[in-house]
Amino acid sequence: MHTIVRGARTGALAASAALTAALAAPTVLAQAKQVPMRDFFKNPQEAGHQVSPDGKHLSWAASYERRMNVFVRPIAGGPAVRVTSETARDISGYFWKGERILYVKDFGGDENFHVVSVNLKGEDLKDLTPGDKVRAQIIDALPDDDKHIIVSHNRRDPKVFDVFRTNIVTGEEKLIAQNPGNITSWMTDHTGKLRVAGTTDGVNTTLLYRDREEDAFKPVITTNFKETVAPLFFTFDNQRLYVASNRGRDKLAIFEFDPKTAKEGKLVFEHAEVDVSALNFSRKRKVLTTVPYTTWKGFRHILDKDTEVFFKAAEKEFPGYEITVTSANKAEDKFIVATFSDKTRGKRYLYDKAANKFSFLADVSPWLPEAELADMKPVTYTTRDGLTINGYLTLPKGVAAKNLPVVINPHGGPWARDVWRFNPEVQFLANRGYAVFQMNFRGSTGYGRKFWEASFKQWGKKMQDDVTDGVEWLKQQGIADPKRIAIYGGSYGGYTTLAGVTFTPDLYAAAVDYVGVSNLFTFMNTIPPYWKPYLEMLHEMVGHPEKDKELLAAASPVMHADKIKTPLFIAQGAKDPRVAKAESDQVVEALKKRGVAVEYMVKDNEGHGFANEENRFEFYEAMEKFLGRHLKK
Repeated sequence: MHTIVRGARTGALAASAALTAALAAPTVLAQAKQVPMRDFFKNPQEAGHQVSPDGKHLSWAASYERRMNVFVRPIAGGPAVRVTSETARDISGYFWKGERILYVKDFGGDENFHVVSVNLKGEDLKDLTPGDKVRAQIIDALPDDDKHIIVSHNRRDPKVFDVFRTNIVTGEEKLIAQNPGNITSWMTDHTGKLRVAGTTDGVNTTLLYRDREEDAFKPVITTNFKETVAPLFFTFDNQRLYVASNRGRDKLAIFEFDPKTAKEGKLVFEHAEVDVSALNFSRKRKVLTTVPYTTWKGFRHILDKDTEVFFKAAEKEFPGYEITVTSANKAEDKFIVATFSDKTRGKRYLYDKAANKFSFLADVSPWLPEAELADMKPVTYTTRDGLTINGYLTLPKGVAAKNLPVVINPHGGPWARDVWRFNPEVQFLANRGYAVFQMNFRGSTGYGRKFWEASFKQWGKKMQDDVTDGVEWLKQQGIADPKRIAIYGGSYGGYTTLAGVTFTPDLYAAAVDYVGVSNLFTFMNTIPPYWKPYLEMLHEMVGHPEKDKELLAAASPVMHADKIKTPLFIAQGAKDPRVAKAESDQVVEALKKRGVAVEYMVKDNEGHGFANEENRFEFYEAMEKFLGRHLKK
């Protein structure tokens, strides 16, 4: 499932300078104070701040009964009202809709999300997408219609999503489009009319378009899944599209696109080194505002004078921090501004445009001492076959960069990437004295099509070599103690962990696999039904269970578990819809048959990763003890 993700390339000069500075640090330094584990992983004090469409209220998420719930108060002052009362799991996302709050509810980690509506008093709760094993997606929040939203869900057929206009008070839904069976995406114009769709036959993607909602969809362009023409939104006259396209090029760039001729028109923005796949705009002023992109960290290309003036003022107000706007009212004269860095989740402010004033709202995690946390530095290294890999090295604060215990931390996906920003796992491990190394191995998104395609059918092979080569580079630099290197990752990172201790059994002193794949055959047989349209694409990217049987067998760690001798800790959610519990069970069973000890933590109320605070605490406490036992001198 190749999703478009903002990507980046770390500059070699920045990496070299960072590494040189780190290695040149004095050997006598003031070491960081140890921060309690729970301070890294407990729920934020406040997060997810938004301003209401009318600009009269503020909302945010905060803990109630250990779960993140939504609170509202008037901007002019007055008591806060809790409007949601979820006690099983955190509310992971919400938005304003007239005089109501809509939020997304996950049932036990199974990712069958429902859309729920509640009024500002916390009353009249309504599940807008009811049904067992129903998964819903919001297509258009319809900001100019206080009573309706456009949603898609798979109640009729678990494999596909139909589209409905749904009343947020009564839950009444009207079918707009029934999925013929091959549509995987839908998009509306600026008036809320459903006019764009995307289909797949498994490996080829077709863009569908219609002038009016009453018309039939017609195919515009068909591309192989390796080539992207992804619609972002309509031009303001609703006649053309803005797209992220890499048609005839390696890197994604932003273009205008004419659905009548199927041709890219005006180039909005491109970057020579990285994919550009997002575009922002002002709904009120009907102008394009910024193009975000990521090199070694996030940057923005500004397209609008008002936006430029705002960011200059914000950068002057908050020097040294990354700044982003997360919410605005309809009048676009009140904004929520977030600041953050690699060492802090940051603070949130209300910006009043008329007064040109930033008012402090909250520190997301005030208990984390920014001065005690570690710098996340961009680095590069070269693989055995000459590929440049970009990554991040976080050294423990106040410790010389020599002969350190290291945790290798490959990302999940695998078609995703690591980015420069606050990461609680990285900061926790660095605070415990470990260097943490993250690498964007081949296949990581954002570096162009060629780099992505270099990962096809390379699970356990060149993708794994990229990680191994990073470990060897750390050893050559003198940073890593060869006898105290651990590997830890989740999802595909968990697969990389298992592959690491299976195919390079002498490299690691300890390993932590978090919801990781162990058997490439069973993994593809247990994917969620709504992933089935992408199965042929998975076969091209990972391998076909019959045509590539030997390849998949060679790359499946559980089939070579007799090679595993590294101390291993595995954590798994019982309701994981992506990586079934059987993936972890197989490894544990295979090791137990050999009499090899393996620590195994299963949470019955979790899915693809542990969302509940108490489960996070238990996992990271166990991981801290496990690494401490095996990486100590």
